Amino acid sequence: MKHLRAKISLILLIALFLSSCNAVKRVEDDQRLLKENTIYVDGEEVSQRNIYNQLYQEPNKSFLGLPLQLYLYNLANPNPDTTYINWLQKKPKRAERLADILSEKQVVRLGNIYVNINEWLKETGEPPAIVSEEKSQRSAERLKAWYWNNGWFNAETGYEIIPTKKKRAKINYFVTPKQPYYIDSVTTKIASAVADSIYEAHKKNSLIVPGVQYKTQDYGAERERLTQLYRNNGLYHFEQEYISFEADTINTDHKVNSAIIIQNREATVDGVETRIPYKVHKISKVNIFPDYRYENRTEPITDTASNEGYNLYSFEKLQFKPGALTNAIFITPGTIYSDADRTLTYNRLNQLRIFKYPNIQYMEDPTDTTGTALVANVFLTPRQKYSLGFDFDLSQSNIQKFGIGFGGSLLIRNVFKGAEILEISGRGSIGSSKDAANDSDRFFDITEIGMDVDLTLPRILFPFSTEKFIPKYMYPFTTLGAGASTQTNIGLDKQSFTAVMNYRWLPNDKLTHLLDLVNVQYVRNLNVDNYFNVYRNSYLEINEIATSENVNAPEEFYTTNEQGERFLMIPEGADGFLRAARLGEVQGLTGSQSEILSDLRERKNRLTEDNLIYATNFSYILNKKENIYDEDFSRLRIKLEAAGHFLSAVSRLARIKKDETGRYSIFGVNFSQYVKTEIDYIKHWDLGRDNVIAIRTFGGIAIPYGNSNSIPFIRSFFAGGPNDNRAWQPYSLGPGSSGGRNEFNEANMKIALSAEYRFNLFGDLNAAVFADAGNIWNVFDVVEEEASTFTGLPDLKELALGTGLGFRYDFDFFVLRFDVGFKTYNPALEPENRWFSGYKLSKAVFNVGINYPF
Repeated sequence: MKHLRAKISLILLIALFLSSCNAVKRVEDDQRLLKENTIYVDGEEVSQRNIYNQLYQEPNKSFLGLPLQLYLYNLANPNPDTTYINWLQKKPKRAERLADILSEKQVVRLGNIYVNINEWLKETGEPPAIVSEEKSQRSAERLKAWYWNNGWFNAETGYEIIPTKKKRAKINYFVTPKQPYYIDSVTTKIASAVADSIYEAHKKNSLIVPGVQYKTQDYGAERERLTQLYRNNGLYHFEQEYISFEADTINTDHKVNSAIIIQNREATVDGVETRIPYKVHKISKVNIFPDYRYENRTEPITDTASNEGYNLYSFEKLQFKPGALTNAIFITPGTIYSDADRTLTYNRLNQLRIFKYPNIQYMEDPTDTTGTALVANVFLTPRQKYSLGFDFDLSQSNIQKFGIGFGGSLLIRNVFKGAEILEISGRGSIGSSKDAANDSDRFFDITEIGMDVDLTLPRILFPFSTEKFIPKYMYPFTTLGAGASTQTNIGLDKQSFTAVMNYRWLPNDKLTHLLDLVNVQYVRNLNVDNYFNVYRNSYLEINEIATSENVNAPEEFYTTNEQGERFLMIPEGADGFLRAARLGEVQGLTGSQSEILSDLRERKNRLTEDNLIYATNFSYILNKKENIYDEDFSRLRIKLEAAGHFLSAVSRLARIKKDETGRYSIFGVNFSQYVKTEIDYIKHWDLGRDNVIAIRTFGGIAIPYGNSNSIPFIRSFFAGGPNDNRAWQPYSLGPGSSGGRNEFNEANMKIALSAEYRFNLFGDLNAAVFADAGNIWNVFDVVEEEASTFTGLPDLKELALGTGLGFRYDFDFFVLRFDVGFKTYNPALEPENRWFSGYKLSKAVFNVGINYPF
């Protein structure tokens, strides 16, 4: 009976959905659903999105040719409240029976739920795009205006509504642009001699250029340029409304003679409205109020100071060193007024995170008789000196089944009275491990605890001045940081210590430079004996060789289970077998077995050795994204890192002896030495109507040299995961065609390429189809396995390809992402089986992430 009900319910749901799939369900008999717009220019069909954006009506959004949002809208009942009441009253005593079962209040609530569901369907869906004669006419007129604004003054437009099948139609628009107009001469009519001289000095930067086809937007851009030019060159009273243009096209043979008209400013003199010439204003005084609050605006000043011509006035005892504040102010006494200086000041004050609501006001200097001097008053309201923060999160990964993280931070502002920020943070976590070697009697068998201290200074901290190279308009910061953490019962258990001295500055609003002058990291492995429990695949490979018939090794390495099967003990047996094989004490090994053991021994040594990394790195970040809503931008990040060069030089100068492996040690640890570079490029194209194409390309390589023959695990590359190749789990792809046979596969070279087509399904639910290609390889290090190393361009055939589909729900403050990836080309398989062998739902990889992958 239950199965029968389920089948009936499924059939009803399918029937309901199919009924909604009638696209013209809500289209009246005298209406037609718009299926397509086509624009023809001089008889040729065009596809430029900016031209189609001029149309007032568009067909309904579709996915794979299906208007899903329209179907949702059609599912909704147009009159749900009336329908519910009629349903209640359709059968005698139905309302009474429901009230007896649920209560009268619940019957009303049930109706409200039904109404709300239908309202949600209507709001989430999209009503049918009905062909409108009026909108078609307006669209044609708007097309004509667009062509006019782009220089085709004599353009003609028209349209034709073409009925197709039942209740459907398409619209063809026709444009005949005719001959365009070009700018010929540019003259000026500037009433003010001061304004005229400024214009002439910057005339070469004009955006109205003779010989260029007329565009209305060029005149708007020129108006903005002139406004900024004048307001950044002392004309404090200048407004954009004082600029106008004249364009003469009479008997000019399709040429435009332009005139730029700039009037004197309007003013009231002795009660009479008049126009007066502009004057160049200069800053006579800059007054800074570092503890201003509205409630103390009438209180007396109790503390004052001055620095480099700036005046500081405090209502209480001054809590800042004068230089710390004046370094953040770009409005300088004795210079001409500039809007740009005020903007720079606002930006810098906000970056300091010391003040809230900075306010800059100008007033004419009452002591000046020429009327050209301005006083700048900078009002600053300090934030609270101390701030506390707490965070809590839940996590799951390929290492732990379940994890709980928690942390807290104390932020102290203006800690040394130089606008510095000191942040002390602690973090901890507990989790349940997937490692069978851990104590199964305890659910929470993973612990981690750490602490970080960061001091941020609003300047470059260096032995000599860097003002010539990094002026203050580049917003420089120095961060000094130190941290320590320890984790137990996960992997090999680790202690980690870090120290960093970082510089950050912005040459312009799109470019960021980051320099870690010193970046030190020390990692100490606490539980090396657990290696073969963590890296189980490595143990299985060694054990398979050790128990093969052709191998003869000391019996002390082995033990037996209840079934009488021999296997290597952990850790003594596996370690002893590796050591004996290296010393030639294991008999019968084949060449390939010896090579495998050599690789496994090198990998174990690299992953269990303590790491000391003393690095310097520089990052160049060019981000052309205007704001969070900009979906047509590019971002380039280039990072260069060198490690070990300083310690190597110190070791040579100090005549430190090398150990038996030919390497230097500091405090008993072989420090790492390598060079590393990464290039990451992201590009988005906005196709309109929430359609976006996004690509990402990444390339990285780290080359060991000198004191190292490999790259530390924490500085190596891995592939796979929700922000990489989504058809593979993290660390499961590569290296090369080796098949990801280790638990954590990493290498020192990486290529990653990704592309997504993103679109809206309905409401806040978006979707994407994606393709990810990439892999990791070993190069110039100790790994010699052919399948794992990159030897030349032919190895690019080992680039893995994953494709799939994703869904993203936009919560405004973050995006929840769900992606399904399929192994489309798997280089780990035999060549004849590489394509589409993993294109099955049972072999799919499911990823959950926050925000977009790139």
